[in-house]
Amino acid sequence: MSSVSTAPEPATTASPKAALKVASYNIRKAMGIDRRRDPARILHVLNQIGADVVVLQEADLRLGPRPAAIPRFLIAQETDYEVVNLARNDVSLGWHGNAIFVRKGFAVTEIRRFELPGLEPRGAVMARVEGVNVVGAHLGLLRRYRLKQMTEIREQLGELRAEAAIFGDFNEWSDVRGYEPWERDFTLTLPGRSYHASRPFVALDGIAYGSALALDDAGVEEGGAARRASDHLPIWAQLSRRG
Repeated sequence: MSSVSTAPEPATTASPKAALKVASYNIRKAMGIDRRRDPARILHVLNQIGADVVVLQEADLRLGPRPAAIPRFLIAQETDYEVVNLARNDVSLGWHGNAIFVRKGFAVTEIRRFELPGLEPRGAVMARVEGVNVVGAHLGLLRRYRLKQMTEIREQLGELRAEAAIFGDFNEWSDVRGYEPWERDFTLTLPGRSYHASRPFVALDGIAYGSALALDDAGVEEGGAARRASDHLPIWAQLSRRG
């Protein structure tokens, strides 16, 4: 990450490519700040954003086999999204709570799961969509483990780094340090303050993208149900391929 920015970098004008809009949202297992678990409200927020790809954190409950926080039938009924097949059982939406939805008509050509080090079980997931390796991650609460987790994601991506865009709840309270393992290969963008949803004061959610990608636009969804549906606000970005 050669720089830390809060404003999008203009995309190259050579050989323009269609932009891919990606949203990232820590849904806190669909538990709103009103203490109501309301999966339909989460889906309403996602429909408002209108992204092509959605990356979710805390998409599954923590107990037992980690059942989905949003029923699959409700996703099919209320949205145009399909759930990427990242789960390793029949009841979860994703892996280690990380899930990816893709709008119907967008092909997923590769998926990966990354085991991450830390005090508690953590993982990251990847889906290749329209030539972009979309990675979803929910990093740990302690910086020393976050740095190890960032290093592991970078290493496991390998030759896929240039076309990778890492989205998620990075849990880093500083916007000037704490991302060192990504500095060489990625550019970091923190679209805005995303936590706490009722009164945002820190940018915990962000995007780190590789050298083959350009960031056309990015932001935080602040309106309507997003202020109540979770303790995080969702972020979004439009990405295009360079050259």
